[in-house]
Amino acid sequence: MTNTELTPGIAKVGRSVQWRTKLARFFADMKRDMFCYLFLAPFLVCFMIFIVIPVVMAATLGFTSYDGFGSLRFIGFNNYITLFTQDIIFLTKALPNTFLFAIIVGPGGYLLAFLFAWLIHQLPIKIRDYYTLAFYAPSMAGAVALSVVWIAAFSGDRVGYVNNFLLDMGWINGPIVWLQKPEYLMKVMIIVSLWMSFSVGFLAMLAGLQTVNRELYEAGRIDGISNRLQEMFYITLPSMKPQMLFSAVMTIVTTLKAGSIATQLTGLPVTPQYAGHLVVNHIDDYAFIRFELGYASAISVMLLLVSYFAMRFSYRLFGSKEEL
Repeated sequence: MTNTELTPGIAKVGRSVQWRTKLARFFADMKRDMFCYLFLAPFLVCFMIFIVIPVVMAATLGFTSYDGFGSLRFIGFNNYITLFTQDIIFLTKALPNTFLFAIIVGPGGYLLAFLFAWLIHQLPIKIRDYYTLAFYAPSMAGAVALSVVWIAAFSGDRVGYVNNFLLDMGWINGPIVWLQKPEYLMKVMIIVSLWMSFSVGFLAMLAGLQTVNRELYEAGRIDGISNRLQEMFYITLPSMKPQMLFSAVMTIVTTLKAGSIATQLTGLPVTPQYAGHLVVNHIDDYAFIRFELGYASAISVMLLLVSYFAMRFSYRLFGSKEEL
């Protein structure tokens, strides 16, 4: 009887001592590494101000009804329930369009970036930088400038480059309004986005190819590797997993946050018949047109969760065991 009464108290005291010891060790480590924390302080402050606080505010606003002018009204999970049960545009347009866009542009852009990085890596060093600059140039130009180029290409009159080419070849009888017809808009968006996908991830892959140990290729030939394809699968890809992981994360983030491309191509805040309506467009619609900031925040949180799980999937594919 005595033991059963004293045991929980002794355990509680033990845990308290253990916590105090850990806390004391933590502050001792901080005092010892104070110089390092001073160097990290600018980044930590910016990270808190521009990342952590906005995310916390969005997560909080997602449970409220707020128009940006009046007072906050707590409504619990109503925004999320409405999003998945009553928002027809989200369920039938924004969500399917985003998944279609992400499935094609994400893996497609990722594979194209790796393919062209590998091809450029095979070139002599003297001309390699010129090709790298040529492929990376689209991502350096602003999205608006790129849209101007593509708007001219897909112009709906006879002067548009695509219409002019197809008319000259006799494949169409009249000009097609590419950017206003719902059946063509998503295809144009995918083409433009694939062209713009050679960004930081492409450079990371090119850098990763240059860091592969050349002795591994010689050892591979001794072990029976006889062609470049086998070199790629058995040596190149396993050796550049960190760069491929970084490129995959960048591709996921870039693809899921895409949305301005539809607005820039069509010049409309909402595309015709919601043909190019992505989740980001849906957020912009409710945040900056309807001023339903609480509902827009709930959509943002949902998109953040999708991005998080997509990145965890990338870590499963390319990450090391310590990163899982």
